Amino acid sequence: MINVLVADDEPPAVQELAFLLGRDERIGVIHTASSGSQALLALDGAAVDAIFLDIHMPGLSGLQLARAVNARPDPPAVVFVTADEDCALEAFELAAVDYLLKPVRAQRLACSVGRIAELGATAGARAGAGPGSRGTKSELITVDQGGTSKIIRRDEVRFVQAQGDYARLHTKDASYLIRVPLAELERQWADAGFLRIHRSYLVCMDYVTALKLGAARPAVSVSATDLPVSRRHLPTLRGTLKSSRVRPGA
Repeated sequence: MINVLVADDEPPAVQELAFLLGRDERIGVIHTASSGSQALLALDGAAVDAIFLDIHMPGLSGLQLARAVNARPDPPAVVFVTADEDCALEAFELAAVDYLLKPVRAQRLACSVGRIAELGATAGARAGAGPGSRGTKSELITVDQGGTSKIIRRDEVRFVQAQGDYARLHTKDASYLIRVPLAELERQWADAGFLRIHRSYLVCMDYVTALKLGAARPAVSVSATDLPVSRRHLPTLRGTLKSSRVRPGA
């Protein structure tokens, strides 16, 4: 069962969200708070797996509350529930599980609960994965698809392509443009197995299927896609392969 906390300064919004959550058989105890400070107090006194936060609350905003929560050990999953469409990037930076727009639809909320449940299952599996597993959970990324916010897992991303001040995330079946420079993702995702191989490419080494480092134009293959390796980044790639004993996978 997933124990949750709902925080919103508008009582009708709290009641409606708590009602919808209460209809989901995966939800256990539902705590409520009418401000960010009340939410912090509730988190100090109860075991909570996920928090549903309004962004614009007096005093401590939902974004500020999420930052405070993320600084804690083993923080709960965060879902933002807001009428503001313009804070999705900040939600991404805070690794929010989802970004729901008011009025919340029951079907859309059920998808969020499913993501929280999946995240908990993934964390539990990885916690017992033994040496070599990267972290305890995969970061969740808020992306935009046709004007609709969507959540993907970082471990779905095979490689990233720079596009000016943006980056395009390539998964098995699709690609998504996010407003984050490639250099920033290189810094943030280094511990997750992503390596800069070119000024325009960042690759997840877990998805590399072939290496062509001795060719006139060095490259790595991710399935059927060849990505160039620049001469500048070639020594780093060779060193990474040698030190970590990385081998191209399937």
